[in-house]
Amino acid sequence: MVQPGRTAILRMAMKSLLLSIATLGVFLLGGCAGQGLAGMSRERASLAAPQDRDFPNPASATLRQGTFPNVESLRSMQAGMSKDQVRQLLGSPHFSEGIIGVREWNYLFHLRSGKEAEDVVCQYMVRFDGTVRVAGMYWRKPDCALLVDPPPVEALQAKAAMTPQKLTLSADSLFGAEGRGLSDMAPEGRLKIERLASDIKRNFRRIYYVVVTGHTDRLGSEADKMALSLARADAVSKLLAQQGIDAKLIRVAGMGDRQPLAQCAGTVKTAVLQDCLRSNRRIDIEVLGEE
Repeated sequence: MVQPGRTAILRMAMKSLLLSIATLGVFLLGGCAGQGLAGMSRERASLAAPQDRDFPNPASATLRQGTFPNVESLRSMQAGMSKDQVRQLLGSPHFSEGIIGVREWNYLFHLRSGKEAEDVVCQYMVRFDGTVRVAGMYWRKPDCALLVDPPPVEALQAKAAMTPQKLTLSADSLFGAEGRGLSDMAPEGRLKIERLASDIKRNFRRIYYVVVTGHTDRLGSEADKMALSLARADAVSKLLAQQGIDAKLIRVAGMGDRQPLAQCAGTVKTAVLQDCLRSNRRIDIEVLGEE
């Protein structure tokens, strides 16, 4: 028989043990949900298209030199894949992404540029949704996408003998002053793109490719300008696809302020300067096909 005094001691020890376990559980859950445990998890990834600043610094890669991926594996990537499927195609991520609740994997790849003994370093991001399935795949530089999935050879051959049809639309008329996504597009802007899609389908019996390029003025940081031009071009491309243009034939690029049409004096953001730079804020749409 256990003596009363010993029973009390055992009860106190059991309560202490249960309290310690509960405290540890709360601590671990707090660390997994936020940043309580260093290296355990990263901030939850947004399902929106990433901006340039969302990509990690290449110097922080665990594989500093990156890898040469199998291009066919990259072409096989698609939404809905599990992490195990992504790992089978691309390998483990090249950056320290954390352990628990990770919703973003980043890679540093070397892609052949087509020139002898020359390759291009490209950053590639995979984002996962709440079910831990691939929600989107993104290149930091649009040109990298063209190295993996270039236009068909027949399109390249046709380009030498054909002149692409090019149309320029004012970004202000499509998105206003601050808009950047499809949800920000003005009704009249959407109507312009919808009519353009109808014209393309009516005038071209075969489309080789469509290139949508966004441009900004020179006001703002370099990163913001590149992100804005790419986001606007991406929005236009999505609307074209919604209107029946094959999304596989659409290429998207953001040029920032690298190809200005207007040169205007002044550095202070005034109404006069913004009006002068209006033509630089634009979307170029280039179509190559058989009419």
